[in-house]
Amino acid sequence: MRRSIEDLRIFYGEPAGALARRLLARRLEDAWGEAASCDVLGLGYATPWLDAFVGARRVVAAMPAGQGVELWPSVGKNRTLLVDDRRLPFAAGSFDRILLVHALEEADDAQALMSEAVRALSPAGRIILVAAARGGLWSRVEATPFGHGRPFTRRQLERLVRAAGLEPTAWSQTLYVPPWGPLLPLADGFEQVGKRIMPGAAGVILLEATRQAYARIRPGGAVATTPVLTPALQPQPASRTRRADDLATSRKRD
Repeated sequence: MRRSIEDLRIFYGEPAGALARRLLARRLEDAWGEAASCDVLGLGYATPWLDAFVGARRVVAAMPAGQGVELWPSVGKNRTLLVDDRRLPFAAGSFDRILLVHALEEADDAQALMSEAVRALSPAGRIILVAAARGGLWSRVEATPFGHGRPFTRRQLERLVRAAGLEPTAWSQTLYVPPWGPLLPLADGFEQVGKRIMPGAAGVILLEATRQAYARIRPGGAVATTPVLTPALQPQPASRTRRADDLATSRKRD
């Protein structure tokens, strides 16, 4: 059973949630910036980060039925909707960027959710999965949303996106500070030290992936893949800079 929308809203209004929001926003800004002229979909509970995509052409927040939905943004026309995460109400190729946060861990069928997300992704689109890290402390504390459902390792996320027809292009980690109130003000120091001497302590993994082939639907419903040779559709690095704290480019595997 998914965490309720009210629980998520309360968490991101507390110090630990505000910290998670800030650190994740830093990684997403490195990866996508303002998502200029893109159609962006947030799936799960992504609204704490969607306001940053001020250059986007369109931003939509889709929230799973088991979680509930909130109005967003606070001013202007509502851009959220309640969805069945195994059958998203979007045409194929509708979005250039798709962000999954608090989506995979409590999904009844994570692979079905990924398949639907990929169907909604444009041929040159990019997707970022944000998931609780299996080895981190945040996945062991039920007082945070990261402590519910199934946490992941990087390799598990890579297998998940490959099974859906994507190829991992970059990854990163964050939330090295333990989820304990007195230590939260030291989070920036933990970020600097953690990625060098205790990478397994990160609370959250971010994995970016992109298409390697067009999906062609056969009459019987099966999916065949056709290699894409156009350079514009080749994997792109997740980061716009080369700073040490950017998303680290992962190597393509056979």
